[in-house]
Amino acid sequence: MKHRCPTIIGAGRTMFGEHYEQAPHKMVEEAGLTALGSANIERKDLDACYFSDYFLQITNKIGIEEGFLSELLEIHVPMEKTRSFSSALLNACLAIQSGKYDFILVGGVEKMTDRWDKIRDDLMLLEDPWSYYAGCTPEANHELMLREYIRKHRIAGKSLDKLNIGLAQVAVKNHQHALNNRYAQYHRKINVDAVLKERSAAQKPLGLYDFSPISDGAAALILASPQVAKDHVDIPIYVPGVAGATDYVSFVSRENRTGFIASEMAMANAMKQARVKVDDIRLVELYDQSTLLEMIALEDLGFSKRGQAWNDIYKSCEDYQGFYEIDGRQLFVNTNGGLKADGNPLGATGGAQAFEVIMQLTGTAGTRQVATDEPPRLGCILELEGFGTKAYVHILSRD
Repeated sequence: MKHRCPTIIGAGRTMFGEHYEQAPHKMVEEAGLTALGSANIERKDLDACYFSDYFLQITNKIGIEEGFLSELLEIHVPMEKTRSFSSALLNACLAIQSGKYDFILVGGVEKMTDRWDKIRDDLMLLEDPWSYYAGCTPEANHELMLREYIRKHRIAGKSLDKLNIGLAQVAVKNHQHALNNRYAQYHRKINVDAVLKERSAAQKPLGLYDFSPISDGAAALILASPQVAKDHVDIPIYVPGVAGATDYVSFVSRENRTGFIASEMAMANAMKQARVKVDDIRLVELYDQSTLLEMIALEDLGFSKRGQAWNDIYKSCEDYQGFYEIDGRQLFVNTNGGLKADGNPLGATGGAQAFEVIMQLTGTAGTRQVATDEPPRLGCILELEGFGTKAYVHILSRD
């Protein structure tokens, strides 16, 4: 299957943040043109497009996004729309694997601040309908999972204190990484005390600094068949493993409420397809919609043992060196600042994750390049839809 392995030859993104003054098409144009330029191709070379957003129909009254993109690019190739960027990327990878196309644009955009007064209500649509009508907030399930995790693993006393500090350290660490990411929404340091203070003010186990922000932004990738990729770039990035999985929409009805079975299954299938093991991967972009979810993802993807990720984080962050040290191995996590500090414009988030892994694998991440003897050979991306209802894992490789 190597001759059909999907290959990324171009990547682009915008800065994430509150872009009230920018229309969606301007952000898509910026990301898309950057991706096309880095791939050394033109719009006319594209065979197809896959596009993602969650809320453009609501926030910007754009009902048929494919037509929006066709008009923007002035082309009439096949186009399909999904919710998450990773879903669009998975479908594009399958199309390359099938041999149907040689060049595909994968793009994603979100303008969440255009509906600032109602966006939290919109986010509740991603929960189950029973929670929605009961007034469940987007943060509620995170707090329920944290309480269940503590109960299941019998964490108490000093261990509970370390868990709470460990989660705060996730936020501190990701803000620190974002300082070197010019595209990030936030460029300011925070400390553990600030995170704990916000929890105390909210009188909840997770506070303001534990959650990713509301964001606007766009991202784009150019995928190519490996037969043509090396004619356009010096270091193509291959996607040898792609997988997705789905779980019940209702969190409380799930068999496992201290992890996401969809993430676990997607990771297992992606690694099998890529013929790699967990120990081979040293670079990951995790879906840290909350500090809790970064911790949970370490266990779901197999980097930490069940019930131990909080301790791995706590020990690694006592004297943080830019990575988590787990069982003697260095694991670089969310080097762009994660959703927490880079931003989380839902339809574009997975594109920013891929963008970061590509920069790290090609050794072009600048001041945030991971401190290894040479650029890492493998990277892994986890993106979720809803509260673990759908999970996508993509494994990227220089080989």
